[in-house]
Amino acid sequence: MPDQHFTELAADRIALRRFAPADLTIFVTYRSDPDVARYQGWDAPYPLADGEKMIARLLDTHPDTAGEWFQYAMVLRSTGELIGDCAAGTDQQDPRQAEIGFTVRPEYQGRGYATEGTRTLLRYLFGARGKHRVAARCDPRNTASARVLERLGMRCEGHLREAVWEKGEWADELCYAILDREWADRAGPAPAGCPD
Repeated sequence: MPDQHFTELAADRIALRRFAPADLTIFVTYRSDPDVARYQGWDAPYPLADGEKMIARLLDTHPDTAGEWFQYAMVLRSTGELIGDCAAGTDQQDPRQAEIGFTVRPEYQGRGYATEGTRTLLRYLFGARGKHRVAARCDPRNTASARVLERLGMRCEGHLREAVWEKGEWADELCYAILDREWADRAGPAPAGCPD
């Protein structure tokens, strides 16, 4: 069931909130950066019209709607500046499962914001939304994203060879996941890397 009362998820340095029309310029700018788009499902430059459509759709959508993805604007709590986004897609057939993703503007990468934002999203999904399993996928060449997922306690469940056709080439895909009980008990040892 959608979270119709969603407003904001707050962490120490960042907050995840609903996108607003005022975010459009920065959103399209960082999505248009070729380095940001390299391992994502869109091409750079990212069209302004696509950004307008996405933000308009998000204004009428609620988080945790089965079969839908929801993008959360990631902002600095100190200034309100948009620094990236996190996303969660709830499985249509079994809404106790979700998939996540994240993007951070280049000038804010390497400062732990992706980890903090994604941790905040996982806390929401496993807590308020009662998820059983949350998954994520990334290209193995995107080592920074893989490190974020592993830092959060997500287990690499597989390395799929040439599993997706993206940007004119076959690309591998790493599949990560974490269960609700693993999230609750993440003080244990960090998961091992992905099997070759």
